[in-house]
Amino acid sequence: MIFSSPHEDVTIPEISLAEHVLRRAQELGDKPALIDGSSGRTITYKELALTIPKLAAGFASHGFNRGDVLAIYSTNSPEYALAFHAVAMLGGATTMVPPLFTDAEVKTQLRDSGANYLLTIPQLLNKGKRAAQESKIRQIFVIGEAEGAVPFTSLLEHDDPLPQIKINPGTDLVALPYSSGTTGFPKGVMLTHYNLVSMLCQLHASQALVEEDTMVCVVPMYHLYGLHVVVNLGLSQGATIVILARYDLGQFLRTLELYGVTVAPLVPPLVLELSRVPEVDQHDLSKLRLIHCGAAPLAAEVAQACSERLGCPIRFGYGLTEVSPLSHSSLASIPDKQGSVGYCLPNTECKIIDYVTGAELGPNEEGEIWVRGPQVMKGYLGNNHATAEMIREDGWLRTGDIGYAEEDGRLFVVDRLKELIKYKGRQVAPAELEAILLSHPAIADAGVIPSPDEEAGEVPKAFVVLKAAATMDEIMEFVSARVAPHKRIRLVEFVSEIPKSPAGKILRRVLVQRERAARTPAADRD
Repeated sequence: MIFSSPHEDVTIPEISLAEHVLRRAQELGDKPALIDGSSGRTITYKELALTIPKLAAGFASHGFNRGDVLAIYSTNSPEYALAFHAVAMLGGATTMVPPLFTDAEVKTQLRDSGANYLLTIPQLLNKGKRAAQESKIRQIFVIGEAEGAVPFTSLLEHDDPLPQIKINPGTDLVALPYSSGTTGFPKGVMLTHYNLVSMLCQLHASQALVEEDTMVCVVPMYHLYGLHVVVNLGLSQGATIVILARYDLGQFLRTLELYGVTVAPLVPPLVLELSRVPEVDQHDLSKLRLIHCGAAPLAAEVAQACSERLGCPIRFGYGLTEVSPLSHSSLASIPDKQGSVGYCLPNTECKIIDYVTGAELGPNEEGEIWVRGPQVMKGYLGNNHATAEMIREDGWLRTGDIGYAEEDGRLFVVDRLKELIKYKGRQVAPAELEAILLSHPAIADAGVIPSPDEEAGEVPKAFVVLKAAATMDEIMEFVSARVAPHKRIRLVEFVSEIPKSPAGKILRRVLVQRERAARTPAADRD
């Protein structure tokens, strides 16, 4: 059975992303568009409409051509959005590099993405320079002032005309985020202008965001949730977006109060904190009318506690980077149901497939979630094999998640076939950690799985077979020195062997079952 949206399909214009996002900028004039939450610096819609084309011409004066790639290696800032759209106007793409990445991780993404230009901040400039040495980077720009890089502001100090470039929305890439997909190492997700314009049109129709709203962007802009679902959606609706460089509870609460934030897109750890910490009661958050929660599962009791405390509903969404990044969402017009991630977005289809037989299942039957729609990626960069494994010829994308849909199409996600670990909403690929573990001279074999954690949602746990003496702390420190903080191994268990299939593939589900059994009290298992 194929499930579809309760909403009617929407018309998706075949225009460039910047054209769609900025279509009302002149009309909105002096209304604040982007606000730097730490300084109060404000960019109006009129300034947005003038600045982005001028930035694009500035990039072009440095040799940026159609098809080139800009890597943004930075914390959240208004400049992040400005640079993204400037490059989009030139027919280029942006690859977003997490600021906590190690030198090796930055280098890998720069090389794999084929990035030609790098935009960073002074605090990350040295790491960026080192990573750029073995890549195609031609020029490094910096937000602020720092030796050895071109100041971002200099891109506005010229009289060069904007090159006339015709964008092909259906084929030209605009974003190149990295995702581990259902398994394996991070891969470049090729998203076109049409993909991202589709997502905005789908969300326009199904969400209750209005021009009068003020949103806060505290979720990372290197993730499509922050950059596209918060910033681009907000701009395309004429809302005001207050951008915070990073999450700090005190600053976050002050920002909500000072700017009268009405909509707060968050991730589960932040919702958990808001439901518990006493500091919340010291601020007037009465303007807050809606919280969106995504990127990882959220316990129903936590959602209810936060909603009751703040006096506003929490709406949910489901998707992955490969679908720009949503296929399902709670709908403004239909009451939520506990545990559900909502319905298909307009123009989106979903079906549930038996992951053993491949048969199409009916309502309330659990299987793998497949989705199809205009927001589905073009494919993985330079990896046709991985693309073919993820997307069938008829357009259906295999999510790797297990769930079921009720008769009316309301979706419930109950487990994951895919092996990714979600640490505070951030993706951690077990295969990447296993490769590092196996490089340790004392380790003979290793398997990594998610271990449930109340605060983080999941933490990486390693099952390790030793061939020489080593302690848990030594192993965790070994991995920590080679990965970003969110990828660190948090738990280690020594075992005699790692369960594997006849083909040699790690049977992570066996390790997951072992972990669940160990965490379940004996009385509950009887």
